[in-house]
Amino acid sequence: MKTEDIALFHRIVETGSILEAANLLNLPKSTVSRRLLSLEESLNIKLFHRLSRSILLTSAGSHFYEKTLVMLADLDQTLADITDNKAELTGHLRILIFPVPQIMDIVSKIFAFMDAHPKFSIEIITSTEPLDMVRNNIDIAFMVNETFTELDMVAKPVLSETMCFYASPEYLAKAGTPSCITDIEQHNSILFRFPNGKTFNEVPLANNEVQAVTGNLCTNSVQLAYEATRLGRGIGYLPQGLCNDDVTQGKLVHLFSELPAYVGVVFLVYPSRRFLNLTAARLLDYMLNEFSAQTEDTPLNKAKVWV
Repeated sequence: MKTEDIALFHRIVETGSILEAANLLNLPKSTVSRRLLSLEESLNIKLFHRLSRSILLTSAGSHFYEKTLVMLADLDQTLADITDNKAELTGHLRILIFPVPQIMDIVSKIFAFMDAHPKFSIEIITSTEPLDMVRNNIDIAFMVNETFTELDMVAKPVLSETMCFYASPEYLAKAGTPSCITDIEQHNSILFRFPNGKTFNEVPLANNEVQAVTGNLCTNSVQLAYEATRLGRGIGYLPQGLCNDDVTQGKLVHLFSELPAYVGVVFLVYPSRRFLNLTAARLLDYMLNEFSAQTEDTPLNKAKVWV
């Protein structure tokens, strides 16, 4: 019995499909089926009921899954302990990143880790859509607070971004400049919808306050909201780091600059260390260490963290 086949069995359980597991692992379905059958033969038990359109765990399969979760986690921890961070890291990791303005800061750190450990590969997925991390074989993710869909995730704050209101000179010339924050209710705003259905028609402000906004354009793309704001489609509530150059060049105007700024937070998220292989665990620790110095003086404690 190989630990790799036990890990493959876990992936079938978590995706609920031999085909989905094969696709995620980039293996032929026939190979996955053969290895599953070999595992069942070595155990002399039936792990799944195979139906015409689906597979279901047997009671023995369910018991084996629960017991081997702990076993594989203990094995990875043992390897981590005895190798003292010197083990050669191998395998393939999948990382989900919400398209935040600091995405290249995140990616550059991942690249540095890859350069130090050239024997493994990484797949980077950028999406505003929340994904079931276990089912989709996501090892770690970088998400903003509003995109969480699973309360059993572990989340650590790693980045922050100041959010501000912006408009183009063309929009302000046409619609007028709001003099106070409540005036924005009479203006057209670029609305942002998160994948969980939440729309920023009440945008968060500092001190746990909110402000109602309305508009005729809604998007789930930060980049599109930014471009629409630059094109004069309305007032955008955007990351300051994304707009600083436009303000300097006179392409955007920073509105309500006297208001205390709202700080949005990006979290490094992972399902649980029991789901992390050695390579993922080492990357997780590396990223947390890299970002810790960067966020020591950042007010991240305002945001909710699920642990």
